[in-house]
Amino acid sequence: MTYDVVNPDPAGTIVSLRSLGYSVEAAIADLVDNSVAAGARNVDTYFTWSGSDSWIAVVDNGIGMDRDGLVTAMTIAAQGSFAERREGDLGRFGMGLKSASFSQAQRLTVASRSTDGTTTIRTWDLSVVTGSGEWRLLHGTDDHTAELLATLLPRDQPSGTAVVWRSLHRYDIADLAVGDEKAQTQFYGEATRVEEHLGMVFARFLNGRRRLTMTVNGTPVRPWDPFASRHPAIQSFPPEEIPIDGHVMKIAAYVLPHPSRLGDSTDEIAGPGGWLDRQGFYVYRRDRLILAGDWLGLRKFRRDERFNLARISVDVPAEADAAWSVDVRKSTAVPPVGARRHLQRIGEATRRRAAEVLSHRGRIAARKHAPDFAYAWQLDTKGGRIRCRVNREHPLVREVLRGGADDSKDARALIRLLEETFPMAALRIMQGPEIDEAPEPFRGSAPEEMITVADRIYQALVSQGSTPNEAKQRVGMMPPFDQFDGFWHGK
Repeated sequence: MTYDVVNPDPAGTIVSLRSLGYSVEAAIADLVDNSVAAGARNVDTYFTWSGSDSWIAVVDNGIGMDRDGLVTAMTIAAQGSFAERREGDLGRFGMGLKSASFSQAQRLTVASRSTDGTTTIRTWDLSVVTGSGEWRLLHGTDDHTAELLATLLPRDQPSGTAVVWRSLHRYDIADLAVGDEKAQTQFYGEATRVEEHLGMVFARFLNGRRRLTMTVNGTPVRPWDPFASRHPAIQSFPPEEIPIDGHVMKIAAYVLPHPSRLGDSTDEIAGPGGWLDRQGFYVYRRDRLILAGDWLGLRKFRRDERFNLARISVDVPAEADAAWSVDVRKSTAVPPVGARRHLQRIGEATRRRAAEVLSHRGRIAARKHAPDFAYAWQLDTKGGRIRCRVNREHPLVREVLRGGADDSKDARALIRLLEETFPMAALRIMQGPEIDEAPEPFRGSAPEEMITVADRIYQALVSQGSTPNEAKQRVGMMPPFDQFDGFWHGK
């Protein structure tokens, strides 16, 4: 057969790599993967503000690379997903260093010192690639970056690698001054997010036998345990090992203690993003966190305050990457068909127990500690249905019902109170398996009561200028009266 050799256009490829959707924290986590694979014990990340010349660097003390190794590492997809990898290698596509770096910076410089003491430096300058139409990997780097590298990778360090990002996309603006406080605050805010993210993604390495230490701008990265393993009130299900397509999936489910039992550690255990973002499955690949709180698209599973205490770890072997559809950024995964029924079963049990803990504790607390006048709303269940009522014992409600010299002021204050304190979270918690359906307006009420409420609205409309027919029509369009027959429909 005849054929054409069609090489990818460098400029178009760069645009595609920049558009993969990396956040700065996910991009730096990809660099740390390489440090872990190199056997590093220390990984330090630096954010240095200098206006449009600001830079970011990740430095490790791993075994480093010789010239050939560095050139391979800088080559797009030199080691694809088909390549055999060492145990502990967190790579997958051979794209992480390049795709992560190109998503954040115009210039990527890597200096690596191998165990024989030889240092090699290579640079990708995307403007050179775009301008030349060729993948020109530059030897060495510019003088400014060389000065940085001399500090980041000093001569007395036996081996290691330094990755430097220059001409950062979000800050490489000609008139961005060093004194721009808003931009500087944003820049160092990213450093804080990176610190939290690394503590979450690499917690097992920071806590485990590998004794990895990490810092961000000199601040030690603290591991975050999403399962609060050491808390005495944690509830755990028996761990399971389930064979899937020739590999073993390990699952361990946890229900966290009620927040009232967490004291000062509540926010810490909630984790980055808070309770709602962190509920669900935690998918690990070679101890590296891929997904941090996700319901994996399972049937009828969605984020809900009732399940804030449900967290489930899932360990997936690297050999199952393709089956789990792990992406280039190592931040998404889709469970294979054979795993879904097991995840569904364990997820349902964990969610059910998590809702019970929140609901039970909430009801006890309300009974024991809340006086009759504390809340503007009252919630209870009757006959398998939730009832939500305005608390007529609340002093402001009683004052409005009594009517007085300041009744209009009291009414306005009551309306604001009801708006601001509507018990949405409590309703969601109570909407558990034992509840048949959501509340319906006026369900179970005597018809006279509903008619009385509609009549008061009708009278108010007439007093405010509507004709009787207009007032009836407007009442008839209001929920819930639009669902019922009555005088407002002329019947």
